[in-house]
Amino acid sequence: MNFEEELKKLPDLPGVYLMHNEKGEIIYIGKARSLRHRVRQYFQPSHSEGLKKDQMVSKIAWFEYILTDSELEALVLECNLIKEHTPKYNTMLRDDKTYPYIKVTLQEPYPRILFSRKLEKGKAKYFGPYTSAQAVKETIELLRSIYRIRDCSRILPRDIGKERACLNYHIGRCAGVCQGYVTEEEYRKHIEEAMEFLQGNYKPILTMMEGEMKEAAEALEFEKAAEKRDLYNSVKQIAQKQKITSYAGEDKDIVALAMEENDAVVQVFFIRGGKLIGREHFYMRVRAEDSEREILHAFLRQYYSGTPFIPREIHLKEEPEDRELIEEWLSGRRGGKVSLLTPKRGLKERLVELAEKNALQVLEQDRERIKREEGRTIGAVKEIEELLGLEGLSRMEAYDISNTSGFQSVGSMVVFEKGKPAKSEYRKFRLKTVQGPDDYASMREVLTRRFLHREKGGGFERLPDILMMDGGRGQVNIALSVLEELKLSIPVCGMVKDDNHRTRGLYYQNTEVPIDRTSEGFKLITRIQDEAHRFAIEYHRSLRGQAAVHSVLDEIPGIGPKRRKALMKRFPSIEEIREAEVETLMTAEGMNERAARAVYEFFHTPG
Repeated sequence: MNFEEELKKLPDLPGVYLMHNEKGEIIYIGKARSLRHRVRQYFQPSHSEGLKKDQMVSKIAWFEYILTDSELEALVLECNLIKEHTPKYNTMLRDDKTYPYIKVTLQEPYPRILFSRKLEKGKAKYFGPYTSAQAVKETIELLRSIYRIRDCSRILPRDIGKERACLNYHIGRCAGVCQGYVTEEEYRKHIEEAMEFLQGNYKPILTMMEGEMKEAAEALEFEKAAEKRDLYNSVKQIAQKQKITSYAGEDKDIVALAMEENDAVVQVFFIRGGKLIGREHFYMRVRAEDSEREILHAFLRQYYSGTPFIPREIHLKEEPEDRELIEEWLSGRRGGKVSLLTPKRGLKERLVELAEKNALQVLEQDRERIKREEGRTIGAVKEIEELLGLEGLSRMEAYDISNTSGFQSVGSMVVFEKGKPAKSEYRKFRLKTVQGPDDYASMREVLTRRFLHREKGGGFERLPDILMMDGGRGQVNIALSVLEELKLSIPVCGMVKDDNHRTRGLYYQNTEVPIDRTSEGFKLITRIQDEAHRFAIEYHRSLRGQAAVHSVLDEIPGIGPKRRKALMKRFPSIEEIREAEVETLMTAEGMNERAARAVYEFFHTPG
């Protein structure tokens, strides 16, 4: 990446930036009020971010960004993406209680408006998340006061008239529902008006508060005016539109298109569990006369024929051609109903608008980078197709075996879709039938299990377009024999290494195929081979680490199999368990204070 040129293109707008290393891994995620000013700071020689971030900057190969409409949205999106990708240089949060919500208990005959830090299933309505707990509390108090909403825990209507009205009724902050002074229908109207504010109709309350603030100032009641001003600012903070997280916990894709002459960019936002967790953009060559509906139709067919996950809803700005036919096809692929929707108002429409805004930004500023990226991915796949005389290579699977003197031999399966790693499709294998360091027998077991599992689901349903084996003739022949036994016809090639363990070329149909080492195809082969090796090594190391932790924890009195497993899940290494305080140890599932103290004393008692 030419950083000098890319930094010039950064917009003076809020958003989230993602830093990638040479392997394409996300190593840092941050948010900014102004992407132009914040991202530029990293690359100024005189600017220091501290030792950890300075080390991160030295490893940045390229960056990307997602535009948002406010700094609040950037903050929430940053949190979602960090939890999804766990970048190496980000400080990680250990729980999901990051932001407060406003909860309306609609399941009650006389609902309340409450402060909450977690979403629970049920009929309650949640608004948020918000970034300021204080602003949320002040807004709840304001809504209770204006709309005279109860905050007591009495069970109504059962307890109506059983006790005297509380102070809130006498000072005009409650409608007196506990005394039957207001009907359920009248009270519900108060709740609906309060919810209208929380859903975006802020103008009436803000206008009222602004008037009260001015009246106090004109009456020289400056302390009262200052209180009104602070409350006004808190309500304005709550009033920022929030699109990044919705409340229903649904899975959906947001698809938007930007066009200019013969170029188009399609932006896809991935909403999972109600949160925006990532996005992809796709560069398309189109004709000037192509309509948006035609391009969306083509994109949907091509993209969803290869993606492993299809959500229940896909939101679009324009309805594509043959909508019903595409819905039927997608429903068949998903195994459940899929709807193509074109929202016209509310949160869903604003999300489509945000995706379109990002697509337009990509089209205007990132066109050259996208073309280079396509050369590294789709272009590289086409080079491999030409080398091997094949067509239609989309899904490429590579395998590797890792062991240390036969201890816990494991296999790895990595998947590349259209030249990009599809990490959700990666799979691990712990060897069951092979004893000792026998790579050929281990590979036979891994491949046999992989293809026998294709009818059981679990990510094995789709067959690869080609198998990429880590090695030459021997590994290729093992794969071919497994495929022959299972009556499968899939091309197999070997990724051959030289004496220095560096990728040399491809072995295909009993011939080593020469390949230009400067080509994108060769670089893709190297990335696939390195990724398969890395994934196998990491799995093997984790098993060895768990075995070491397991053996030490066996010696602690009162720590049985369930607590041992919980500790191993909560703490990645024996060092972290040793360094943890009693309170931290208690955060592992099933650990009470007594058990946590037993672990702590085991590691901290001399002798």
